[in-house]
Amino acid sequence: MNRAFTLLDGGRVCTHIQETTKSAFTLAEVLITLAIIGVVAAITIPSLVKNYNEKAWATAKDVFEKRLEVATKQLNTEEKLAGYSSTMDFVNELKNKIKITKICGSSELTKCFAKTITTANNLITYDTETDLAQLTKEDWGTGTVGVQFANGVNALISYNPNTAQEPYNNQFAASAESMAIIYDVSGYKNPNILGKDINVNGNVKPLDCLIKSDLVGGMCITKILAPGTGYSALTPDECAEAKNNGEIDVDACYSRNDYYAGAVKACGGKKANLPTEAQLIDFAKYVYNTDSIKGGASITSDLVMNREKAAQFISASSYSNMFSVWSGREDSSNRAYYRSFSSTSTFLDAFTRGNSGRLAVCVDQ
Repeated sequence: MNRAFTLLDGGRVCTHIQETTKSAFTLAEVLITLAIIGVVAAITIPSLVKNYNEKAWATAKDVFEKRLEVATKQLNTEEKLAGYSSTMDFVNELKNKIKITKICGSSELTKCFAKTITTANNLITYDTETDLAQLTKEDWGTGTVGVQFANGVNALISYNPNTAQEPYNNQFAASAESMAIIYDVSGYKNPNILGKDINVNGNVKPLDCLIKSDLVGGMCITKILAPGTGYSALTPDECAEAKNNGEIDVDACYSRNDYYAGAVKACGGKKANLPTEAQLIDFAKYVYNTDSIKGGASITSDLVMNREKAAQFISASSYSNMFSVWSGREDSSNRAYYRSFSSTSTFLDAFTRGNSGRLAVCVDQ
């Protein structure tokens, strides 16, 4: 583009013409810039959304728990917290202190709560109508009720018939004493994952299964502990002291380092928290994808281990293609039963309690 301008030079008029150019981005440069912006957005936006969602869930959780605690403390102050024979009766009183828009009986829980929820590792799915119909480990006998709160939180509630009330105690944890509750701060919206938008209080039965089997008593494996790193052997003195104090319920203690007693302690102190022999048989069916597993000391051979299902056990073991698991059955002060799982066979046996190669697998019966 040309630009003209005039100068006065000693009475003479001089006109100069200056040639200028205007710079601009080329199409290729624009496209490259847009591509870079797109890549950066693809990397950062999911992280930003995830962080936003997690903060929103955490805030909603805190707000809801405070409102619920205020409501139940009001019931406690008015001496209306205790004495209900059913969860429905309790919820009908609770709605006078915290706004509830919908109540669903035990036969229609999914009208108030999501049909399924999952664990954070996405390995276990819980069905509301079967797995969550009984919220507590011990049956309180008051039933489970679905509830939709006015603030958008959906919940399942079971009332504790043994609830005490302390109307003059402002520090009394009324909500913890009166109910088991599992609640979804995002309503019916996804992801419906425990620890994210799904939360539970301390009265709800454990829902942190690593592996869940519907075969024998709904076995739920909560921990897979390797000897030395996940749990430790107890010395004879440690075992005797723990036994005398009621910390572990073993029949006897080994005269040397006792890995079996250590496994019992790591799983909560009860032998019942280790798998039964029947559960280990069903777990073998799970690992080998077959119903043809022999009980007792008989060896079942010609099997093919499902490495994906056994991965967590293999990784916890010190071996690359096999593992073995303590059972809840003692043989003597020197020996305890375990089941061995190799790539092609499995069997039950009793061996020295000083063996450091057995996994402590904790179950919630």
